[in-house]
Amino acid sequence: MHLTPASAEHFRAILEGTGALVVGRKLFDAMGGWGGEHPMGVPTVVVSHSVPDGWPREGAPFEFVTDGIESAVERAKALAGDKAVGVNGGTIARQCLDVGLLDEIWIDLVPVLLGGGTAFFDELQVAPVELEGPVSVVEGTGVTHLRYRVRRR
Repeated sequence: MHLTPASAEHFRAILEGTGALVVGRKLFDAMGGWGGEHPMGVPTVVVSHSVPDGWPREGAPFEFVTDGIESAVERAKALAGDKAVGVNGGTIARQCLDVGLLDEIWIDLVPVLLGGGTAFFDELQVAPVELEGPVSVVEGTGVTHLRYRVRRR
């Protein structure tokens, strides 16, 4: 993967500031459990209705939470220490927004229309959600990195 200097600095800041992740089971399964370690190298909490066969694995930084998004975020905060908790897009970010657990939304806007997949914030129960900012805009080549704060009601 080749990044422009602007995108590389943006990505480096994300890596340095993220202490744990919350992801969904669908993504975990699609990525084959990332071979036992998420590419960001941080503890990862997987929201699931059940723990997949063969997991948890000794030494693998994945924890499975089966009692909802609130528990998953709470566990990720404990694992992250003084760093941020990142959540993946799609249904996990939507679930966090619905219960008031999302502080910011970071979007990497690429000029490609895929025509399928999981829509971001599909079936959002607390719409409309007002965003403040942008907090930052980083223009890379073929991508614009956007960052907004979620306005609290």
